[in-house]
Amino acid sequence: MKKGIIRPLVICIFRNDESILVAEGYDPVKDEYYYRPIGGGIEYGEKSAEALIREVREEIEADIINLKYLGTVENIFTFSGEVGHEIVQVYDAAFVDTSFYTEELCEGKEDDGKIFKIMRIPISKFQNGELRLVPEGLLDLI
Repeated sequence: MKKGIIRPLVICIFRNDESILVAEGYDPVKDEYYYRPIGGGIEYGEKSAEALIREVREEIEADIINLKYLGTVENIFTFSGEVGHEIVQVYDAAFVDTSFYTEELCEGKEDDGKIFKIMRIPISKFQNGELRLVPEGLLDLI
Protein backbone atom coordinates (compact mmCIF):
# COMPACT_ATOMS: atom_id res chain seq x y z
CA MET A 1 0.00 0.00 0.00
CA LYS A 2 1.51 3.34 -1.07
CA LYS A 3 0.53 6.51 0.77
CA GLY A 4 -1.37 9.07 -1.28
CA ILE A 5 -2.02 6.70 -4.20
CA ILE A 6 -5.43 5.45 -5.35
CA ARG A 7 -4.87 1.86 -6.41
CA PRO A 8 -6.91 0.24 -9.23
CA LEU A 9 -7.76 -3.38 -8.41
CA VAL A 10 -9.78 -6.25 -9.81
CA ILE A 11 -11.29 -9.11 -7.79
CA CYS A 12 -13.49 -12.10 -8.58
CA ILE A 13 -16.03 -13.79 -6.32
CA PHE A 14 -16.21 -17.18 -8.14
CA ARG A 15 -19.75 -17.74 -6.88
CA ASN A 16 -20.86 -21.35 -6.61
CA ASP A 17 -24.36 -21.98 -5.26
CA GLU A 18 -24.50 -19.70 -2.20
CA SER A 19 -20.76 -19.45 -1.52
CA ILE A 20 -17.87 -17.34 -2.80
CA LEU A 21 -14.11 -17.90 -2.95
CA VAL A 22 -12.11 -15.66 -0.61
CA ALA A 23 -8.63 -15.24 0.80
CA GLU A 24 -8.21 -14.83 4.53
CA GLY A 25 -6.35 -11.75 5.74
CA TYR A 26 -5.37 -10.45 9.15
CA ASP A 27 -4.93 -6.87 10.40
CA PRO A 28 -2.47 -6.98 13.33
CA VAL A 29 -3.34 -3.47 14.53
CA LYS A 30 -7.09 -4.18 14.69
CA ASP A 31 -6.40 -7.81 15.72
CA GLU A 32 -9.08 -9.05 13.32
CA TYR A 33 -9.47 -11.38 10.38
CA TYR A 34 -11.14 -10.33 7.16
CA TYR A 35 -11.98 -12.07 3.88
CA ARG A 36 -11.50 -10.75 0.36
CA PRO A 37 -12.02 -12.32 -3.07
CA ILE A 38 -8.82 -13.05 -4.96
CA GLY A 39 -7.43 -10.70 -7.57
CA GLY A 40 -4.94 -7.88 -7.60
CA GLY A 41 -3.62 -4.73 -9.17
CA ILE A 42 -4.46 -3.52 -12.65
CA GLU A 43 -1.28 -2.52 -14.47
CA TYR A 44 -0.98 0.54 -16.71
CA GLY A 45 -2.36 -0.25 -20.18
CA GLU A 46 -4.12 -3.39 -18.96
CA LYS A 47 -7.89 -3.86 -18.95
CA SER A 48 -9.44 -5.11 -15.72
CA ALA A 49 -10.54 -8.44 -17.26
CA GLU A 50 -7.00 -9.04 -18.54
CA ALA A 51 -5.61 -8.20 -15.10
CA LEU A 52 -8.00 -10.66 -13.46
CA ILE A 53 -6.97 -13.50 -15.77
CA ARG A 54 -3.28 -12.72 -15.10
CA GLU A 55 -3.71 -12.39 -11.32
CA VAL A 56 -5.62 -15.68 -10.99
CA ARG A 57 -2.92 -17.47 -13.00
CA GLU A 58 -0.19 -15.91 -10.85
CA GLU A 59 -1.89 -16.50 -7.49
CA ILE A 60 -3.43 -19.97 -7.86
CA GLU A 61 -2.21 -21.20 -11.27
CA ALA A 62 -5.75 -21.49 -12.64
CA ASP A 63 -7.39 -20.52 -15.91
CA ILE A 64 -10.79 -18.84 -15.89
CA ILE A 65 -13.62 -18.31 -18.37
CA ASN A 66 -17.03 -16.62 -18.61
CA LEU A 67 -16.01 -13.38 -16.91
CA LYS A 68 -19.01 -11.28 -15.88
CA TYR A 69 -18.52 -7.71 -14.67
CA LEU A 70 -20.64 -7.03 -11.56
CA GLY A 71 -19.69 -3.44 -10.75
CA THR A 72 -17.22 -1.15 -9.04
CA VAL A 73 -16.60 -0.46 -5.37
CA GLU A 74 -14.64 2.52 -4.09
CA ASN A 75 -12.82 1.43 -0.97
CA ILE A 76 -11.29 3.81 1.59
CA PHE A 77 -10.01 1.76 4.51
CA THR A 78 -7.47 1.43 7.30
CA PHE A 79 -5.10 -1.54 7.36
CA SER A 80 -2.27 -1.96 9.81
CA GLY A 81 -2.84 1.61 10.96
CA GLU A 82 -2.45 3.11 7.46
CA VAL A 83 -5.19 4.62 5.28
CA GLY A 84 -5.63 3.07 1.84
CA HIS A 85 -7.79 4.00 -1.15
CA GLU A 86 -8.80 1.60 -3.93
CA ILE A 87 -11.10 1.56 -6.92
CA VAL A 88 -12.12 -2.10 -7.21
CA GLN A 89 -13.59 -3.69 -10.34
CA VAL A 90 -15.64 -6.75 -9.29
CA TYR A 91 -16.25 -9.81 -11.47
CA ASP A 92 -17.67 -13.28 -11.28
CA ALA A 93 -16.14 -16.02 -13.45
CA ALA A 94 -15.79 -19.77 -13.80
CA PHE A 95 -12.77 -22.02 -13.42
CA VAL A 96 -11.74 -24.17 -16.36
CA ASP A 97 -10.63 -26.84 -13.84
CA THR A 98 -13.79 -27.71 -11.92
CA SER A 99 -11.83 -29.18 -8.99
CA PHE A 100 -11.63 -25.61 -7.65
CA TYR A 101 -15.32 -25.96 -6.78
CA THR A 102 -14.88 -29.07 -4.63
CA GLU A 103 -11.75 -28.15 -2.64
CA GLU A 104 -12.58 -26.77 0.81
CA LEU A 105 -9.26 -24.99 1.29
CA CYS A 106 -6.27 -24.22 -0.90
CA GLU A 107 -3.34 -21.84 -0.99
CA GLY A 108 -2.42 -18.89 -3.13
CA LYS A 109 0.86 -17.08 -3.61
CA GLU A 110 1.48 -13.33 -3.75
CA ASP A 111 4.15 -11.91 -6.10
CA ASP A 112 6.45 -11.48 -3.08
CA GLY A 113 6.18 -15.23 -2.40
CA LYS A 114 3.89 -14.89 0.62
CA ILE A 115 1.43 -17.79 0.92
CA PHE A 116 -2.21 -17.13 1.83
CA LYS A 117 -5.25 -19.33 2.57
CA ILE A 118 -8.14 -19.45 0.11
CA MET A 119 -11.49 -20.93 1.04
CA ARG A 120 -15.07 -21.15 -0.10
CA ILE A 121 -17.43 -19.50 2.40
CA PRO A 122 -21.23 -19.22 2.36
CA ILE A 123 -22.38 -15.66 1.62
CA SER A 124 -24.73 -15.92 4.61
CA LYS A 125 -21.74 -15.80 7.01
CA PHE A 126 -20.92 -12.32 5.68
CA GLN A 127 -24.54 -11.20 5.56
CA ASN A 128 -25.17 -12.08 9.21
CA GLY A 129 -21.93 -10.41 10.37
CA GLU A 130 -20.23 -13.61 11.51
CA LEU A 131 -17.29 -12.88 9.15
CA ARG A 132 -16.08 -9.60 7.63
CA LEU A 133 -16.02 -9.31 3.83
CA VAL A 134 -13.97 -6.57 2.19
CA PRO A 135 -14.08 -4.26 0.36
CA GLU A 136 -17.03 -2.58 2.08
CA GLY A 137 -20.02 -2.50 -0.30
CA LEU A 138 -19.13 -5.79 -1.99
CA LEU A 139 -22.15 -7.58 -0.53
CA ASP A 140 -24.41 -5.08 -2.29
CA LEU A 141 -23.02 -6.25 -5.66
CA ILE A 142 -23.39 -9.96 -5.01
